[in-house]
Amino acid sequence: MADDGLERRTLLKSAAVLAGLVTVAAEATAQTAAPAATRLMDVPLAPANRVTVERRGPIVLLGLNRTDMFNRFDPELSHQLAKALTGFDRDDSLRCAVLFGHGDNFSRGIDVDAHKASLGGAPVPDNTGLVDPSGKNPANRISKPMIVVTHGDCWNAAHEQHLAADIRVCSADVRFGQDEASHARFPGGGATIRFVSQCGWGNAMRYMLTGDHWGAQEAYRMGEVQEIAPDKQAALEAGIRLANKVAACGPLGIKTTLVSAHLAIDGAEQEAFARLGKQYNDLYATRDFQEGRDAEAQNRPPVYAGR
Repeated sequence: MADDGLERRTLLKSAAVLAGLVTVAAEATAQTAAPAATRLMDVPLAPANRVTVERRGPIVLLGLNRTDMFNRFDPELSHQLAKALTGFDRDDSLRCAVLFGHGDNFSRGIDVDAHKASLGGAPVPDNTGLVDPSGKNPANRISKPMIVVTHGDCWNAAHEQHLAADIRVCSADVRFGQDEASHARFPGGGATIRFVSQCGWGNAMRYMLTGDHWGAQEAYRMGEVQEIAPDKQAALEAGIRLANKVAACGPLGIKTTLVSAHLAIDGAEQEAFARLGKQYNDLYATRDFQEGRDAEAQNRPPVYAGR
C-alpha cells in the first residue's frame, strides 16, 4: 500500500523469518492513500492463518488473527505464535518483534472450551523445542525484545501475554481485564507474578480479586503501559517506531541488557511459574468452575460453593 497508488504488499511466513518452521504465506493487495503501517490490521487473511507474519527490515510484525473468536488463544494459535517467535529468535537479521491483534480486539484471552478439551485428551500441537510466548520458563524464552500493541479488549490470558512483553503500547480504547476469579478460575498465565511485581501488590489485587476491568489511563498510572495512542492504527505505528529504535541499537548490548535485567527477577519467579500449570488445571475439575461456565451460558450471576 502506498500514497501514490497501487503497491503489492505481501504478508509472508518465509523460511528466513521463521527458520523453516512456518511455510504458509498470505498475500493482500489494495489501493489506498494511507501509509502501510496504518492499514496493517485491516488486511484480510486466510482464516487458517492464526498468526500473520510481516517482515519490515530488522523488525517483524506478528498479528493475532483469529478474529471470528475475538483472537482467543486456542492450542493452535498458541502453537503458531510459538513457531513465529522461535523463527524470530533464530534469525540473526531480525532485532525486534511487534505483537498486535487483527480486528476489533487484541484478544479476549484463552479459549476455555478448547483448552478444556485438550485436558480431556483432545490432540494438541507439539511445542517441544519452541519458544514459550509467555516467557514463563527461562530455558525457552526469546532472547530478543518484544513490543506488544494492544487495543479493544485485552483480557485474562491476553493481558498476561501483554505483561510478558518488554515494552507496551496501547490505544486509548483498550479494555484490560484479569477477571478469572469471577469465573471460578485464576490467572494461570503469569499475572499473579508479573502483575504484582510490575504494578504493585495493591494495584494488581484491586483488579484480580474483584474482576473489574480498567482502561488505558489506569494502565499508564500503574506503569504497565509506556505509551498511549489515540487509536489502534496510531498505536501500531508507535510500536513500530519503538521497534525500529530498538533495532538500531547494538544487538549484543540489547541481549545483554535483557539477560542482566532477568537475573534480577528470574530467581524469585521460577518456583511460582513452575506451579502455575497444575494450579490452573486443578480448577477445571471443580464444581465452581462448571457453575461459572453454566452461569455465563445462561446469562445469570454465578452461585459459588467453594468446592
